[in-house]
Amino acid sequence: MRRQIVLLHRVAGLAMALFLVIAGLTGSLLVWYEEIDAAINPGWLRVAVPADGRPALPPLQLRAAVLEHYPQAASNYLMLHGQPGRAAIFWVQAPPPAVDTVFVDPYTGAVLGARRHGAIGDGLHNLAPFIYELHQSLALGRTGVLLLGIVALLWTIDCFAGAWLTFPAPARHPAQAGWRAWLRRWRPAWRVRQPASTYQRHYDLHRAGGLWPWALLFVFAWSSVAFNLPAVYQPVMDALFARQPEPRALAPRRAAAQPQPGLDWPAALARARHLMAGESHRHGFTVIEESSLRYDPRSASFHYRVRSDLDVNEKRGNTSLVFDANDGRQLGSFRPTGAAAGDTVTSWLLTLHLAHRWGLPYRLAVTGLGLVVAMLSLTGVYLWWRKRQGRKAHPGRP
Repeated sequence: MRRQIVLLHRVAGLAMALFLVIAGLTGSLLVWYEEIDAAINPGWLRVAVPADGRPALPPLQLRAAVLEHYPQAASNYLMLHGQPGRAAIFWVQAPPPAVDTVFVDPYTGAVLGARRHGAIGDGLHNLAPFIYELHQSLALGRTGVLLLGIVALLWTIDCFAGAWLTFPAPARHPAQAGWRAWLRRWRPAWRVRQPASTYQRHYDLHRAGGLWPWALLFVFAWSSVAFNLPAVYQPVMDALFARQPEPRALAPRRAAAQPQPGLDWPAALARARHLMAGESHRHGFTVIEESSLRYDPRSASFHYRVRSDLDVNEKRGNTSLVFDANDGRQLGSFRPTGAAAGDTVTSWLLTLHLAHRWGLPYRLAVTGLGLVVAMLSLTGVYLWWRKRQGRKAHPGRP
């Protein structure tokens, strides 16, 4: 059996190597996405906070300023929470090759800049979004999303294969029996020998480097499946845990899209707040801050999100509800934790993947983990190459 698992680990590792190097390096950078983007585009993303303490303009007023500046565009996503000294960001839909991301001064309503998300050919101002596109889809659109989803599934399986290969061989003598003796024989797998040859050092880095952060590596592998290959992730989770209906499933698509909602945006926002207050009272949670209001023309529905004390994500709220965009009728709601075990697990997996919990220490840990993922792939390729060279020099060697 060990021979088959070695073969699985080798083939999967070689197939994934380039993809995981890209994913690991880009992921270690994406932890600092906002800082990188603001450093490259300070005029777009940083704004002066008024000395007189004047508050930011209401989000709907800022949206109106964007649509006045881009009269041919539609804006179906409204961010409801901003940060002092940071620009408000609006995503717009307009005929190509128009921009899709607009930056606005929240204190004056002035449009500061705009870009096409991820279009690196437009200039360096798109570097941070391009890194994101590389990480999510290799900048290949849906094809890249699917490809990385398959890689993530292989990575998840290989997490177990790689860990199993570090286990010591079965005991051959009675003195080696028992779990204490087994642990003693396993202990060298966690160490990097000193001194060591180049091959031994790569071998130890590959083995110990995969063991020490194993749990986090598995979290990132399986959460990557959730992001890129939901057709596999959701059935597996459904078989293990109870889950609530997906918010998007609460409002099925219509035969024809409805470009504009029946409710105007101020009325929709008021309705959303009223419905969420009812959800909060009914289920006993506290709303911390609003996150977003989105209109979906395909289902003629509004999706309203807040961050509540049910959210483990400290940056993005996922406590949400969906209501009809014409009559305001509530279609359903979603609680990220406490309602269904599968959703609680998923909320933690995705939050840990995004590094939106535990502040700076965890962000630094995730940065390091991205480098470890790249290192594991590179050392794995090196070990395969050295063994291949050895088999060439000594034909017949396994």
